[in-house]
Amino acid sequence: MDKEAAARRPLFRMFNEVPERYDIMNRILTLKQDERWRKKAAKLCLEEDPQSVLDICTGTADLALRIAKMTKSKIRIIASDFSQPMLDVAAQKAQKLDGQQVEFVLADTADLPFGENTLDVITIGFAFRNLTYKNKFASQYLSEIHRTLKPGGIFIIAESSQPKNPVLRFGFRLYLKIWVQWLGGLLSGHSKAYRYLAVSARNYYSPGEVRKLLEEHAYVDFRHNSLLGGSAAIYTVRKPESRSSECRVLSAEC
Repeated sequence: MDKEAAARRPLFRMFNEVPERYDIMNRILTLKQDERWRKKAAKLCLEEDPQSVLDICTGTADLALRIAKMTKSKIRIIASDFSQPMLDVAAQKAQKLDGQQVEFVLADTADLPFGENTLDVITIGFAFRNLTYKNKFASQYLSEIHRTLKPGGIFIIAESSQPKNPVLRFGFRLYLKIWVQWLGGLLSGHSKAYRYLAVSARNYYSPGEVRKLLEEHAYVDFRHNSLLGGSAAIYTVRKPESRSSECRVLSAEC
């Protein structure tokens, strides 16, 4: 791994250490709400009637496998991650699939091994925060996702969010502090990993800030679906259909 790639991967060691208990911890810490949220994201994906879907930062591939289980058509589903241990767990889970299969690719989201304008849909389940929260390479990730999407292609993001209601926001932050950080660290044996999860979620962007970030990187048609009182959300944006519309977003000359 070169120095630049290493710099882009401050969480690399952490994710390599947690895959065996990753799924069960997600279920415990969200009271299985994460499964419902991924199902909603998968439904949005399949409403596009895609021929190709890429799930980036796939981890143990919960979202990619959910899409595979729900699709009624034979489509190409690819799941990529920079952690081989995570992909190993994902591949074991994929053996239970009947019919539709998922391709697993070891890849850095900043350097995806796909051509320009090739993918109908790109999804990410609760890892967008890792790419963009206090990450100096955020623009590189967002540009690479944009590059590989087809014109008109959709980017679907399931992520933690910030409740507008001050009482709900207080409760959400208390939950992160006690349930996620303390209990997650205790049960998993990886206190640093769950401290990062709690702190990054507690301080992550509001829907308005997410919209601004995405529109600054030439995405259009922003939509926000609030989940569980605003503690989570599904965001969707598109790559512009034409170069001229992209230029208007960027306020640049073509």
